[in-house]
Amino acid sequence: MTLDEPVGRRAELPRRDRRPLLLIVNPSATGVSAERTQLAVTVLDLGYRVDVVETGAAGEAAELARAGDRDGYALVVAFGGDGTVNEVANGLAGGATPLGCLPGGRTNVFARTLGVPAEPVEAAARLLVLAGDLRPRRVDLGVMNDRYFTFASGVGVSASLNRHVDRRPGLKSRLGSPYLAYTALSTMNGRYIVAPPHVRLAVGGEEVDGVTVVAQNSDPLTYLGRRAIRVCGSEGLGTGTISLALLKRLSRREVSTVIAGLVSGNPARVLGHRRVRGFAGVAGAEVRSVDGQPLPVEVDGEYVGELDVVRYGTAPRTLAVAA
Repeated sequence: MTLDEPVGRRAELPRRDRRPLLLIVNPSATGVSAERTQLAVTVLDLGYRVDVVETGAAGEAAELARAGDRDGYALVVAFGGDGTVNEVANGLAGGATPLGCLPGGRTNVFARTLGVPAEPVEAAARLLVLAGDLRPRRVDLGVMNDRYFTFASGVGVSASLNRHVDRRPGLKSRLGSPYLAYTALSTMNGRYIVAPPHVRLAVGGEEVDGVTVVAQNSDPLTYLGRRAIRVCGSEGLGTGTISLALLKRLSRREVSTVIAGLVSGNPARVLGHRRVRGFAGVAGAEVRSVDGQPLPVEVDGEYVGELDVVRYGTAPRTLAVAA
């Protein structure tokens, strides 16, 4: 796995006077194309020495980002969706090199949370403006076992939704938000879950049972099109804590009220539901399987597998970002 030669038009500013930038591209992401990549590189190349590399397998983006930090790049930029950003963030966590984002996915939650423009070329132009005075800020990351997450992680029913969506990437790409909404409704109605796992959340000295747990490092949880889906509305990227929401139980007759709260954009409507329990300002928590079923887990919207135990924590000011 080697870095490609820099591409794009050369600016009049001598190359030796421009800071090195590593652009990590996920060519399989919904909003990524060869044309968009070339346009973004052309813009970035006006202020940086741009090296471009494409990922071809899970985990490569993290390895490339880690190498980029070690090799002294001034900026490592993720061009892809939330999964790509998560990998790059994991590679850069604890290092000095800042993360930049070019939104290339369907949802782009972390990029939107940072205020990055929705169009990749506009986002590249924003990074170009910063080239002469790059002042990254450090933000918190959430921790799920030995993996970082930028905005959220889920255990149980919420992860089963991501698992089903990830099995049909073509439909996810073509239909977008309507398909996600349909899958969410079907999942909560039990169409894709014969028997949801029974989870036990240990937090703040107490234990509470339920069927799904959501942990948030920032707000909102995600987006449905342009609509923000908010559950734990108290968290930001600099609080030093995470927030949790536990869904205790979900009968079919209550699906509509839970979904109504989610799409309202008002976290108080979600946390005020009689089947939901919220925990704000959390430093650590543990989720275990009670009935022996392995727990489906997702991180930053990507299904990552099944675990028996999930431990949540926070890593304050661990990631440098440029946005």
